[in-house]
Amino acid sequence: MKNFSELIRNIKVLAIQGNQEVIINGLTLNSKEVAPGMLFAAIRGTHADGHRYIAQAIEHGAVAILCEEFPSFETGETLLVKVENVSESIGHIASNFYDNPSESLKVVGVTGTNGKTTIATLLYKLFENLGYPSGLISTIRVCVHLNSKDSTHTTPDAITFQHHLADMVKAGCHYVFVEVSSHAMDQHRVAGVRFAGGIFTNLTRDHLDYHGDFQSYIKAKKAFFDQLGHHAFALTNQEDRNGLIMFQNCKARKYSYTTRGSADFEGRIIEQHIDGMLVSFQSKELWIRFIGRYNVSNLLAVYGAAVLLGQDQTGILTEMSLLEPVEGRLETVLLGNNRIGIVDYAHTPDALENVLSTLVELKKGNARIITVFGAGGDRDRGKRPLMAEVACRLSDQVIITSDNPRTEDPQTIMDDIKVGVPEGADSRVLSIANRHEAIKTAVALAQTGDIILLAGKGHETYQEINGVKHHFDDREELSRLVENHNLKSHTI
Repeated sequence: MKNFSELIRNIKVLAIQGNQEVIINGLTLNSKEVAPGMLFAAIRGTHADGHRYIAQAIEHGAVAILCEEFPSFETGETLLVKVENVSESIGHIASNFYDNPSESLKVVGVTGTNGKTTIATLLYKLFENLGYPSGLISTIRVCVHLNSKDSTHTTPDAITFQHHLADMVKAGCHYVFVEVSSHAMDQHRVAGVRFAGGIFTNLTRDHLDYHGDFQSYIKAKKAFFDQLGHHAFALTNQEDRNGLIMFQNCKARKYSYTTRGSADFEGRIIEQHIDGMLVSFQSKELWIRFIGRYNVSNLLAVYGAAVLLGQDQTGILTEMSLLEPVEGRLETVLLGNNRIGIVDYAHTPDALENVLSTLVELKKGNARIITVFGAGGDRDRGKRPLMAEVACRLSDQVIITSDNPRTEDPQTIMDDIKVGVPEGADSRVLSIANRHEAIKTAVALAQTGDIILLAGKGHETYQEINGVKHHFDDREELSRLVENHNLKSHTI
């Protein structure tokens, strides 16, 4: 519980009305979750305006309302606090409510289109293995030292975020690694968080359904680096032309990493096999259980961040050789007859190209690549044909199927994808809306040595159709086919 005066430290308040002596025992953005003694933050969201629910919040016992406009109706003694931007202010208020937990932690944020989950998760695992109780906030799960639970968002809302950090302080965590999405920056979900460092991975087309255009998407990512302080480090991928843009107006100490050319942190591939790679980091060789140049880049970012956080280089490299891929990222199932099934979260043109380019390098002899993919509904339609072009260019057989159609007709999504099929490639493309049947067909078509890529869903264990999530797991689908044929399954 906190006095109101404690909550608004360092908050620019435009006007106050009502009882300022109230004690706040909780914060919420959802009027349905309001309980007596709570503060309700009336956020103007993309689908609803919290100001419309102020009366309901007061009826449920809210003693304080954070808003951008005072309501026109009588609110009695209820404390009304007017600010310029509720989304931004609630992050700072939440930080104050939970005793500013990020000041007791070293929080590192990872942003970019691809690689966020891998880098954040591997940093968490690395530091745990180095003996530091750590925290993780990612697309897949939230970890408080050794306790974990599934995530609902890449970056949670500001109140939940601060609550997680407070739990991590209580658990004795030293470091916290978090994914920072473009939505999170645009909606100020990390306001009030003191970051010890930031990592930029890359920037390619994604989320334009939300941001409208690529420049707005870049601006949202850049905002993360703009708010880093002098005490922090900023680590960017030198191979991405947008990397240096992130450094403009950034006050943090600046570093770069690359698998090509010169940078502060350099990595090279010496040998590449289906079960791992021999690489060189800063001229020191190590074997890693990952494949693909983009994973070398991801691991190099992990290495660089660990060095910048003061860890011993030899200890870092020793533990990195023991790290394993993140679930849903190039997970492999052996299907018999030397056939390989691979499940990956690749759901953008760039991510799909990265995965397929890696598989092209690894396939042997006359082996073929069979790619099964779709595209999410109610999201950026412009990337759909681009993904088809990539899949057809780098695969021998393509099966277009359903992903998470959400409220869209799966056939409409598939038709959008097919627009990108290059001339002359039609004979190599099948359209099967039922994802189960699409995967079954891919396995039936696969011959000795072939590689099947199931792209788009990765770690997800559901298909969202008309607002309902139905259980569906690409990994389970492949494993079930393995069991039915008495084949062997494992993950590398």
